[in-house]
Amino acid sequence: MSQMISTFILVLTAVISIFLSQAFPRISVSYISMVGGAIIYLIPVLGHHVAAFNSDIFIGMIVAPLLFFEGQATRLNAVGQELRHIIQTAVILVVLCLILAGFGVWAAAGVSLPLAFILAAISTPTDATAMESVTNGLRSPQKEGVFLKMESLFNDASGIILLNMAALWYVNGYINYQETIVDFLISAVGGALFGFVAAWVMTLFRQILMRTSYNSLNAQILLYVVTPFVLYYASEAIRVSGIIAVVCAGLVSNAEAQRSRLLNPRQIHLGFDLENMITEIFNSIVFVVLGFMFLKIIADERITTNSLNWLGIGVLLYLINVMVRYVFGRLRLHFSNRSGWIFALGGVHGAVTLALAYTLADMPVRHGDFNLVLMAESTLIILSLLVPTVVFRFILPKDVTNRDAATELAEVRTTMVRQAIEAVQKMYLPENVKTSVIFDLRAQKQKTRVRDFTKAWMDVVRHPDFTGAEKELEMRAFINAFAQERQYLDMISQSEVKYQDYIFQLYNEILLAESLVIGPAIDRHEEDPNDI
Repeated sequence: MSQMISTFILVLTAVISIFLSQAFPRISVSYISMVGGAIIYLIPVLGHHVAAFNSDIFIGMIVAPLLFFEGQATRLNAVGQELRHIIQTAVILVVLCLILAGFGVWAAAGVSLPLAFILAAISTPTDATAMESVTNGLRSPQKEGVFLKMESLFNDASGIILLNMAALWYVNGYINYQETIVDFLISAVGGALFGFVAAWVMTLFRQILMRTSYNSLNAQILLYVVTPFVLYYASEAIRVSGIIAVVCAGLVSNAEAQRSRLLNPRQIHLGFDLENMITEIFNSIVFVVLGFMFLKIIADERITTNSLNWLGIGVLLYLINVMVRYVFGRLRLHFSNRSGWIFALGGVHGAVTLALAYTLADMPVRHGDFNLVLMAESTLIILSLLVPTVVFRFILPKDVTNRDAATELAEVRTTMVRQAIEAVQKMYLPENVKTSVIFDLRAQKQKTRVRDFTKAWMDVVRHPDFTGAEKELEMRAFINAFAQERQYLDMISQSEVKYQDYIFQLYNEILLAESLVIGPAIDRHEEDPNDI
């Protein structure tokens, strides 16, 4: 019961944050979610019901599906084209950051060398989810964006393996280089192979089902949703990287969706919608948890009574990581000065970094050192979010905001609906059918009031349903109206290039609306053919 209450509180806060982000479009939903998490902690009746942080559950139940869906949005051949750069950023760059940050913290902060390398290892993974929060309302350059996305997909496994090496060094007092390299190869290569093979087997199984009479839409969607959870925990059970496995599985699923969208359009469309919903909610939950944990860590008296050594370490970790990334981007990736800074500052840290810090709770690490790691890594995460949020406002061009697009699309909607209504007005229809269709078309402008809806709802309740003939006429009226709307949008999309993506989204809304009008009408006629 306590886990259910805790989950409900986090999900509800995430949902409220998403609504608030629509009211305050200039503020990223990630920051709103973090504030929401902090508020949960400040309200005892809520904070006391939030379960203790568990890094295994957090990575397996939240981070793994997010990485799976992130991989699913990435074409497999794009990974093949960027394989050299992936190895450079997810392996070579990670090792360089580890070495320089580890020795830098050891020399400047006076901590033991193994503890310094633990701090450095935790600071290496970057977060694609957190990156989106610092570019809100800005247009990210494509080249640097591809590098950052590919890096964040694959460097989590490197950070986990290097953390295990540093933790063993901390406990045993020595480093086993040969064992570390072997573990890295087994974990990374094994995770990739397991992810590809398991995802391919599941893909073939789904494809076979889709071509038989045994296929079930709901069961297929559920099978797709549980894939990242099953693959992650199965990979960890056989001691290979679950993170790499779910990313590779997502890459396989991308190609599957590309070649199956017309085999069963309803299934693919519903799968995409469910994926978008899960991704949006889980992303918000990640930052709700971050906000809650930040305040919980800072408010812990056992931490705040210590020196501010953790603050200096956190700042030092961030500065070293940024400078190493900048130099690496200029020398190895051949970036310009501006691109180098975008790449350096774009290495944002988030959920994975916090989760890795909490894995030390299950290791024989001294309590004082554990608290030091938590505070230092929390400082690193906050800096990696705040600094690029400010700097990118000066070096990245502004993107079309949702508010600007909404203003432009309002005019498009008005003209579009007016043409559709004119087409319906010219049709010979019973007055009750014409009134009903025109009311629904006007609702597309999102200008109908709740009072209008209430009146229309009362009419539906009082009067009998349309006859079969009236339903047929209603459906054909909508088909005619939607055809006029699509024709208008097709013309507009060729001229309004700036808002083209938004216009295509509106086009998609019309297609969905038409499927709602046609589908239920056909079903009703099939159930009662004598009604016509």
